[in-house]
Amino acid sequence: MVKTRRQKYVPSRSAMVLAAGLTLASGGSAFADEIADSIRVGGYVRGWASFNLQDVPDTAENDRGDISMLRASVLVDGSVTTGPIDWKAIFRADREYKTSYVKRLEDLTRTKTPGGPGSHVMDQYDQTELREFYADVDVGERVKLRLGKQQVVWGESDFFRAMDLIHGYDYRWRSFLEPENEELRKPLILANAMIQVPEARGALQVVVRPALDRDRDIGNTYDLYGGRWTPQTFKGADFLNGGVTMAYDYHHPEGDADDVTGGVRWKGNAGPVTYSLAYLKTFNPDPIVNSAFAPYGKAPSNPFGDWIYPEIDLFGVTASGQVPAIDSVLSTEIVYFKDAPYNVGLSIPGSKFQPAPYGSENTIPGFGGVIRKKTILSMFRLDKPINLKSVLNTSSDSFLSFQVFDKWILDYNDADEIVDLAGYNAPKDEHSTIITSILALNFAGDTINPTLAAGFDPWNSGGFLIPSVEFVRGNNWRLRLEADLFFSADERQPSATSVSGLSEDKTHLFGTLVNHNQFVIRLTRQF
Repeated sequence: MVKTRRQKYVPSRSAMVLAAGLTLASGGSAFADEIADSIRVGGYVRGWASFNLQDVPDTAENDRGDISMLRASVLVDGSVTTGPIDWKAIFRADREYKTSYVKRLEDLTRTKTPGGPGSHVMDQYDQTELREFYADVDVGERVKLRLGKQQVVWGESDFFRAMDLIHGYDYRWRSFLEPENEELRKPLILANAMIQVPEARGALQVVVRPALDRDRDIGNTYDLYGGRWTPQTFKGADFLNGGVTMAYDYHHPEGDADDVTGGVRWKGNAGPVTYSLAYLKTFNPDPIVNSAFAPYGKAPSNPFGDWIYPEIDLFGVTASGQVPAIDSVLSTEIVYFKDAPYNVGLSIPGSKFQPAPYGSENTIPGFGGVIRKKTILSMFRLDKPINLKSVLNTSSDSFLSFQVFDKWILDYNDADEIVDLAGYNAPKDEHSTIITSILALNFAGDTINPTLAAGFDPWNSGGFLIPSVEFVRGNNWRLRLEADLFFSADERQPSATSVSGLSEDKTHLFGTLVNHNQFVIRLTRQF
């Protein structure tokens, strides 16, 4: 995605008051003056309003035009230096108004699967947390330590991730659509050491997660409780309702949040090429099903099963460099997973798993157990500035990017009956490919900035289109208008929440997002 740069912070009035207090308390010492001068406080106040562009067939009412999200956030970013230590803290509070559409979904969930988080959906949207709090300290001339709750980004990807797997993402309230990745990434408590090796034109980074986080901080978190981003045809189905359906098991023997994880990366330069080599032990980014009908590792404690995050080992290489002949930057990430987990079990005649009775059908897709497979995830990208000033009267160079993502199961076998998505009956192919592109333009002295982002699945007839425009006023105000449009030729029909719906075999990723089209207004006041 196109990333935005946060405003450089200047001391606020509260920061100056604090600085004055520190100075008085220290008797005007030079040390206190130095601390006061180092204080920086900034952040933003931001509001969103999103509107349904389609009726959602799962509900009885016509939802077109309804407000699907009315949200506000306050983020405060502060830093201070005390002697040899630089401190950083980021606090964010999020609040939503329960719109009539959100209440409708909540009521539907209370009717179908009462008692879980979907029956109190605002608890999923309203959050108050210290997102980051860490200290930077230099150890000698070559070693820099960062200790505390933080974000560590590895890799070159934007929309879909290959190497950026240290952290999970919170996709509950906005799916993958928020343009700033750091707003969705879930920070972790880490020991992060950067060791400079100038003789080899590079640096060695060692990251250790000592398992001091909350359980829910690992892995990606999705709307599995019947809210506005629940996959299509499952509105009102709360798959986190332990005792009735399913729940997270963060302490499964194959993926225990109390286990220490981490990795090591070498990043350097070889001529014009910037490259990295990495090893990482982490948790599978997406939760998979430990089925009650075909347990994996241990028997689940809920009627249909548990959601688990198995641990994985991966080895990755990245490279990027300028290619003057085409005035472009070429980048790649190639990641090898020696033990990537997948759910299995198709709802087809003669399925060897037959894991879960469901009416007159013999299976719930994906509830036939877990299989581990060697997998390669690769990304190739081209970034190119283009001059459209004479054609479109842009105020500066435009930006064009193409990315190709591919997941390749090395020891693929049709007979394994791997499903693409648990709960949907589409089999996973040997290669899963997504192609994305971004075109960013700038007008009126870079104060009007349209962007067009698109992606599609070349094998399964689905994709997305996201046109947006951001208006910039001074250093403080930003207004973003955006449409999020999804399409798929193959999708489970809205009426197919019955047994026959589970036996469809063509709904892949983008098929789960149909009927989610929306228009979004986002207003930000930076300070």
